[in-house]
Amino acid sequence: MLHALIVGAGPVGLTLAAELARYGIGLRLIDKSPQPTQTSKALVVWARTLELMDRMGCRQAFLDAGLRAHGATLRSAGSILGHIRFDTVASAYNFALMIPQRETERLLIEHLATFGVAVEREVELVSFVTGDGHVEATLRHADGAEETMSTSWLIGCDGAHSKVRHGLDLAFAGEAQGDDWLLADIRLEGDGAPPGDEIATYLHRDGPLVVFPIPGGRTRVIAQVGKTDPAHPRPDPTLDAVQALADLRAGGFRVVDPVWLTHFRINERKVSQYAQGRAVLAGDAAHIHSPAGGQGMNTGMQDAINLAWKLAMVEREQAAPSLLDSYSPERNAVGDMVLRNAGRLTDMATLSNPVAQGFRNLALRFMLGFHAVQDKMATTMSEVGIAYADSPLSRGPQAGMRWAPAQDDGKPPGSGSVPLFVLYAADSERGAAFAARFPALVEPTPRRPPDGDRLILVRPDGYVGFSGTAESWEEAGGYLARLGPDRP
Repeated sequence: MLHALIVGAGPVGLTLAAELARYGIGLRLIDKSPQPTQTSKALVVWARTLELMDRMGCRQAFLDAGLRAHGATLRSAGSILGHIRFDTVASAYNFALMIPQRETERLLIEHLATFGVAVEREVELVSFVTGDGHVEATLRHADGAEETMSTSWLIGCDGAHSKVRHGLDLAFAGEAQGDDWLLADIRLEGDGAPPGDEIATYLHRDGPLVVFPIPGGRTRVIAQVGKTDPAHPRPDPTLDAVQALADLRAGGFRVVDPVWLTHFRINERKVSQYAQGRAVLAGDAAHIHSPAGGQGMNTGMQDAINLAWKLAMVEREQAAPSLLDSYSPERNAVGDMVLRNAGRLTDMATLSNPVAQGFRNLALRFMLGFHAVQDKMATTMSEVGIAYADSPLSRGPQAGMRWAPAQDDGKPPGSGSVPLFVLYAADSERGAAFAARFPALVEPTPRRPPDGDRLILVRPDGYVGFSGTAESWEEAGGYLARLGPDRP
């Protein structure tokens, strides 16, 4: 029987498939679309995702293809309210890697192919039934032929209109923001254009306009354009309309050479649980929110990485099935945080009351004058501050925190073909004996901890699972024994 059927071959499904394939888990990846995304869509890969790509083995391809944005600037009425510099982020990837989603998908498809796995195109999930230890799924192929198959796990990475989520009858709670937004992928000309290595936000009384750099000298412009009238949908914007908005809200540059002009609406919705039995959700199937902050695709890809090592450990019989119980609470909490932060940024940028706008601009100018505020915003955007302190897998002081890659003392935890915890212990002899008790869960060779007084177990996704004193061997053993069998 197949281990995993992944529905949806966007960045989230591709990431999940590549990680499961790396760990030797049999899978199928299907998508009803005849081809990958052809437009830019999601534009940014943040530092935490690049750190995780390092253990995946595809980081360099992304770095070679992307453009590095080193900061963001907020402007209003021709003046600068403040800067956010990404070079303060505590990561080797202290920048926003700007790369169109079509390139992200292309690179992930190529990475997946190195494991001998390809996307099955024009294959659609029709229905599914969960059973005892498996899922029966019916698929429809391009010629109309239907296929019934059995899989251990069904994972919905199939976006906001997820067939898997609908099949589980899970509420997608939330609402639409109510405004239309313009999107234009174009080129900018003129001395007044923002620097090509920064994200520029122009706050205006009629709504914000944001400029994102794209590789190849192109630019994404998005702008709020007013309330939606469902009875009279807006036609696609024209280049002249984009120029008029740019003149009014930013000024100083010309827009030319459009390749994509459209409108979109912001939805903020989320499920309350990411799994039900052997059917699991990841990415936009579980959470959608404002593009403010550029967290959507990154959060979904990190959903996939969190799920992959746990599912692999269970399917390889390295760990008990209960390990997967931690996926939903961990990523549910992250989804809540991302949705809340994106909503706040959107609400702040779209204030319509002139008095409130004035106070907002004064407050931003004041707060962004402090390096601590700038650093906090950069950390939030880069997602290096994400942690799982309240996870059922976190035990001890600082458990659940991101393990800084500078402390790896070797390859990143989770690298290679087997998902394993990494033990950091000053007593290497005792550490090796401890690891030998749990060969299915822990790398055989312990590493040097940054603090000799600590005993630490780092998860395959680079977060601290267990943290204790240098003499916490019994507690660490109990922690691992709950995840899988104690094998002397």
